[in-house]
Amino acid sequence: MGAGGKTGTWRVRKPIVNLDKCIKCGLCWLYCPENAIDWLEDKTVTIDYDYCKGCGICVDVCPVKAISMIDERVV
Repeated sequence: MGAGGKTGTWRVRKPIVNLDKCIKCGLCWLYCPENAIDWLEDKTVTIDYDYCKGCGICVDVCPVKAISMIDERVV
């Protein structure tokens, strides 16, 4: 899990998945460089924030824009 160990502590922005918009395609899971996204049996996704670096690749590859980045301090 995570090439550099737990890296979520220094993240500035984090991805949030809008499950109402998600079409369960799995592209975010496929392209996540740190394997921080779990694609569950029912095809929903969850993000493990202990390992998410906040790179935003998942946001870029989502075809329906169901993932957005928010300021870490907001949540």
